[in-house]
Amino acid sequence: MKINFERGGGLVPAIVQDANTDKVLMLGYMNREAFDQTVKTGRVTFFSRKRQKLWTKGETSGNFLYVEAIKIDCDRDTLLIKANPTGPVCHTGNDTCFAETNRPKNQFIFDLEEIIQDRKKNLPSGSYTTRLFKKGLRKIAQKVGEEATELIIEAMDDKDDLFLEEAADLMYHYLVLLAAKNKKLMDVIRVLEKRHKK
Repeated sequence: MKINFERGGGLVPAIVQDANTDKVLMLGYMNREAFDQTVKTGRVTFFSRKRQKLWTKGETSGNFLYVEAIKIDCDRDTLLIKANPTGPVCHTGNDTCFAETNRPKNQFIFDLEEIIQDRKKNLPSGSYTTRLFKKGLRKIAQKVGEEATELIIEAMDDKDDLFLEEAADLMYHYLVLLAAKNKKLMDVIRVLEKRHKK
């Protein structure tokens, strides 16, 4: 990797991005030595402009950044480091140095899936989801069919709000059905990904 350290006076900006969520975690600077150490150890190491020395992110807090991939921009003077953080990245305790929560944009659907899995395991009283699981697989599948029919009916109308409500109902009951079959949304996503590659 031919990096142009000279353009920045011996340093290049290194943007760190979460390898799983794609959130930008922080920005630091690297000289050749910091880059080499990052590659050698697999942990992100920067050059501190203030202290004028190398520092490995996490050496004090224990929240290291483990390198997944390193990319260089078209001018060869900026790095993008995809990494897996072991904890909050910012010294303030925030997930990122930009005060953002480090979660994917579409994380809610997976959070909902985990709630449904928890309902299946613990069957808390008073929960609608618990009642569905207690009725069994046949009733859950039947409910998905009913919700699909209601969605089709609303699709023929011009009331977008009702259509979206029915779409949400179908999605929820679909997730319950997946849980009842001991499957997860990621299992379905993998099937779709395989089809896309064909």
